[in-house]
Amino acid sequence: MSERNLAFGPINYIVLGIGLLIVVAGFILMAGDGSTESAFNPEIFSDLRIKVAPVTTLLGFIVVIAAILIKPHRHE
Repeated sequence: MSERNLAFGPINYIVLGIGLLIVVAGFILMAGDGSTESAFNPEIFSDLRIKVAPVTTLLGFIVVIAAILIKPHRHE
């Protein structure tokens, strides 16, 4: 049987999956309860939500871009 000519190799899919998991983790770190009109929640300004989560999400997007740019090995 002939090998399919796919744009991505197995390594690309693995790195892409890891990147997407990192992005999802960043969004989960940003999630949480917000403030209401009757009660202020100071937790919305925590370092986790303001600094760590956006950097985590950005790193995840960088990993996804790297997964797209990695050249798959061609066996001929």
